[in-house]
Amino acid sequence: MCYHARVKKFFVDVSPLREHPEFRRLWAGSFVSQFGSQLSIVAIAYEVYHITGSDLDVGFVSLVQLVPALIGSMLGGSIADAIDRRKLLLYVNTLMALVAFAMAEDVDRIHPSLFFLFGLAGLLALLQSLASPAQTSLLIAIVGRETILKASALSSLTRQLTSVLGPSIGGILIASFGARSAFWANAASFLVILISTLSVTSRVQVGGATRFGWSSIVEGFSFLRGRPAIQGCFVADFGATVLGMPTALFPALAITQFHGGPDSLGILYAAPGIGATVGAGFSGWIQRIPRPGRAVCISIAIWGFSLAGLGLVTSLVFGVGFLVVAGIADVISEILRSTIIQTETPDRLRGRLSSIQSAVVQSGPRLGNAEAGLVAALSTTQVSVISGGLGCVIGVALIARLMPKFVSYQLPHTESSETAISP
Repeated sequence: MCYHARVKKFFVDVSPLREHPEFRRLWAGSFVSQFGSQLSIVAIAYEVYHITGSDLDVGFVSLVQLVPALIGSMLGGSIADAIDRRKLLLYVNTLMALVAFAMAEDVDRIHPSLFFLFGLAGLLALLQSLASPAQTSLLIAIVGRETILKASALSSLTRQLTSVLGPSIGGILIASFGARSAFWANAASFLVILISTLSVTSRVQVGGATRFGWSSIVEGFSFLRGRPAIQGCFVADFGATVLGMPTALFPALAITQFHGGPDSLGILYAAPGIGATVGAGFSGWIQRIPRPGRAVCISIAIWGFSLAGLGLVTSLVFGVGFLVVAGIADVISEILRSTIIQTETPDRLRGRLSSIQSAVVQSGPRLGNAEAGLVAALSTTQVSVISGGLGCVIGVALIARLMPKFVSYQLPHTESSETAISP
């Protein structure tokens, strides 16, 4: 094998973008839309602080969005498996564009309304979580089961790139033109995802659509019974984020442990995303991992040890280094978990399983930040970071011990058909 071919295998595989024009268009639209959403996150936080001058009110935004996001995730999966996913994306993205326009209009007023902004933020979280299962399911349906891992890596790359670029550019926009510029840019981003969604043909769910309702939601959870591979993905992710999610402590770390200021804080927030972007960009080798469940456990252990290291050092350079490593480990775990879940789920249930995954992703970090803040209040910031990281390692060790089928799980051959997995 030539040198260039060997090197190429370490980079993210972009073949789905070349081979599937519809995937390429929807992926590009998703990139722009997620970038706009990141702009909105920064703008909402800035505007709330600008109105109230309170850090507590800024933190309250996450709590306002939590319940709508969880409700949207549960309903979105059932709806995505019941109707044309393309139409669902068109409807929901249209509503999100209107919400973004309303936010832009509100901040343009002489006296913006805090409660109106909170309400719109909650509504936006609801709509985003409604759209997420449908978008994930549609992307997988376009490329097919044999390309799930490659598609998951590209989707992860989108999330990580926008998580780094969005806040950075959002800060520049707000500093130069005010918060309204970020809201207007977010509104425009939804127009891009609408155009890209219109370019995709409708697809009927393999195995038939299911009727929307409570029984449909229950069926999604019932599918988890007797499937340790999927259960392990959810448990591992939830445990890692609840025990090892210290981003709420970054302000205190920047000031007290690293003796810095806002610039140090910005670097701490960006570091995991930078690591995750690098990890996603060089993810080509992941498809050759024989046992993805074991690799997930190892990645989460690295994540935990890296966070413990963050709590032990007093140098910002070393602290950022630990966070970059943590970001790399996190994105590897994310790609593998998404691949396992999508591979083991038949198409007719893919929306509901994606919604459960979205609920875990939405709730874990928020609860983790609350846990980190509580432990820090009872002890110290440093103790909270170190204990959370080590607790994450202990937790994943218990998962590996108690869920051996998850650890030994192997992906089926790509030739297997959709019907090879019983519903």
